[in-house]
Amino acid sequence: MTKKITARKILVPFMLILSSAIMALAWLGHLKYKEDLSFLMAALFAWLLVLPEYILNVSAIRWGVGVYQPSEMAAMNLSSGIIFIALISHFMLGEEISTQKYIGFGLMIIAMVLISGSKPAEIKTQKDL
Repeated sequence: MTKKITARKILVPFMLILSSAIMALAWLGHLKYKEDLSFLMAALFAWLLVLPEYILNVSAIRWGVGVYQPSEMAAMNLSSGIIFIALISHFMLGEEISTQKYIGFGLMIIAMVLISGSKPAEIKTQKDL
């Protein structure tokens, strides 16, 4: 049982972060080719990325319950999503990242540490309720 929980402690955040990276690419990646892709092709591209992302995200959340609280998993997913949006905006679309944004990302990391560090004595699953 301990090996399963240890594996989930590592894999669930990895899956959520990967999910965020894919979603950010689906949201913004098509903008690099805005002149070359029609709206329908961009939407198709985005939806082809979103389906595996959604499966990965839902799987991670279902697998992570009992190891992480839902709010912790949501915070991991949303925080990493915002950071990936910034990375894709910068590296694919040429957006400059200002000092203010760097400070904001640093605060997100601090918030994630604070959210992850507040563990109750026992994590309840849906079965326990």
